[in-house]
Amino acid sequence: MADSKEKLFSEFPNVSTEDWMSKITVDLKGADYEKKLVWRTNEGFKVKPFYRQEDLKGLKTVGSLPGEFPYLRGNKKDDNTWLIRQEINVVSAKESNAKAKDILNKGIDSLGFSVKKKDISQEYVSELLDGIDAEKVELNFSTCQGHTVQLAKELVTYFTNKGYNLENIKGSVNYDPMGKMMLKGKDLSNFVNIAKELIETLAPMKKFRCICVNTVELNNSGAYIYQELGYALAWGNEYLEKLTQAGLPASLVAKKIKFNFGISSNYFLEIAKFRAARMLWADIVKEYNPTCNGNCPNRGEDGTCNCSSKMLVHAQTSTFNMTLFDSYVNLLRTQTESMSAALAGVNSITVVPFDIAYKEADDFSERIARNQQLLLKEESHFNKVVDPAAGSYYIENLTVSIAAEAWKLFLDVVEKGGMLSEIMAGNIQDAINASNKARHDAVSKRKEVLLGTNQYPNFNELSEGKEPAERASCCGGEKKDSCDRPVKTLDSARMASEFEALRLSTEKSGKRPKAFMLTIGNLAMRQARAQFSCNFLACAGYEVIDNLGFQSVEEGVEEALKAKADIVVLCSSDDEYAEYAVPALKALDNRAIFIVAGAPACMDDLKAAGIENFIHVRCNVLDTLKEYNEKLGIKE
Repeated sequence: MADSKEKLFSEFPNVSTEDWMSKITVDLKGADYEKKLVWRTNEGFKVKPFYRQEDLKGLKTVGSLPGEFPYLRGNKKDDNTWLIRQEINVVSAKESNAKAKDILNKGIDSLGFSVKKKDISQEYVSELLDGIDAEKVELNFSTCQGHTVQLAKELVTYFTNKGYNLENIKGSVNYDPMGKMMLKGKDLSNFVNIAKELIETLAPMKKFRCICVNTVELNNSGAYIYQELGYALAWGNEYLEKLTQAGLPASLVAKKIKFNFGISSNYFLEIAKFRAARMLWADIVKEYNPTCNGNCPNRGEDGTCNCSSKMLVHAQTSTFNMTLFDSYVNLLRTQTESMSAALAGVNSITVVPFDIAYKEADDFSERIARNQQLLLKEESHFNKVVDPAAGSYYIENLTVSIAAEAWKLFLDVVEKGGMLSEIMAGNIQDAINASNKARHDAVSKRKEVLLGTNQYPNFNELSEGKEPAERASCCGGEKKDSCDRPVKTLDSARMASEFEALRLSTEKSGKRPKAFMLTIGNLAMRQARAQFSCNFLACAGYEVIDNLGFQSVEEGVEEALKAKADIVVLCSSDDEYAEYAVPALKALDNRAIFIVAGAPACMDDLKAAGIENFIHVRCNVLDTLKEYNEKLGIKE
């Protein structure tokens, strides 16, 4: 058997693409192939229903190797290990230190400390990091932008006094003035001198980064994938350009830039995004001709320092798609998100706790978030294989496609004057906010599904006092209204926010409306439409009452009135609505809102007879439910 050269599946005949297309054409029975099977993504390109080996022809990405320029397949060669990071909002240095040491024994190997500006001092840093081996744990810090240099100096002093080898310390200080401008609305455009001082302060710490590109904020504001990547490239390029113009070497600046990406639930496209990101960033850095000091294992043929072109990526699961109701579904979202980032070869990952949409994370939700990544490592062994997506007909094509669209956007920003100029003009914010609005609209029409919110809600769930958590917009956690905002800001309203407000208003009204399914006629159709209607109306928090079926509309109406229904939904087939709808309306006699489930051919006739309400797949679910709440006297 060992000497056999027979290929697997050689007994099967080859099937050409033309053969597949012929079979598909037959199965479609005349339907349009493009409309039925080709996916038109929000990223600006089409995705075919199947890919074959021939689709890899001409793709430059296929010849890449792990750890080699342009790092499409990652910066790692031996394995796919990433760091599991947990964020700590520091209120007390002593308490946060105890928490950090505790979670370091529970699988965490990267810490993120959010420090208040008023607390920064040598004593504070010493207490915060007491007992933590800085050479074995990645340490990341954030504070108000104007105090970042002060924090960096305190850290260097601390590490030096403790006798650490500064070149071995890994981590970052989060300085991102352009990101803060979009998030807070403050004018931080005069950042070059601060950024330069910050880089010079941390220069001895070779593995410590300080200039951050926080596109996670774009992701959390509803950006499409090509936008997040395209703007990330322009963002990083702006920092690189301005700081090299200020006299810093390109290799030093590039090695101080860190990318903090968000991760959406679009599984395969996210894998492609991270692969494309590394490739495109490497090409951008190479244009600055970074030079190497000493022996560089990644020196290019032209002498440039290719190791400077390695993109360091931290990935964080999205909050944009998180929900207050049916919140455990958030675990499914963050799990697939972290899976895509891990498989794509990022350097570290933060899984946002599932309950962050309505409260501060507690020990339970933080533990679950840690364990989600531990499962990927210890159970699924995602850390063992470098870039398993390589060679996939589908993902390789997605990588090239997303790279092309992101590059177009990058060039567009550069041609218009650069990232800073576009932020000052508000153009970046306008584009992201337009995407936010478009995605909210898609959710309201169920074109984008949020399980448990706009589709298949938990019929019996109550909020139990949960309220949407507000994000602090200003430095130090000040209220939004106290901020001076000369620059446009991002709209970070979660996709579920409007449905949640609707459902909470229903719950707070003190009366939970009852929606009664008047099922009659064709068995299959009445059951299907009753299920559809129950899901539709439960999205507003209504109590839904399904039924097996009635012999007459009069019987159904009588039972609905006995149940004290506020809404009666007629569920039958299109053909039978002409027979049942008007009698049902008359029998109900305005004692409840009457709805027909579907969009029958006789709809105009039914409207002429006085029937106003129809629910079907083309409805704007959110607007329709708001209308019903208004009719029921429920105010937002």
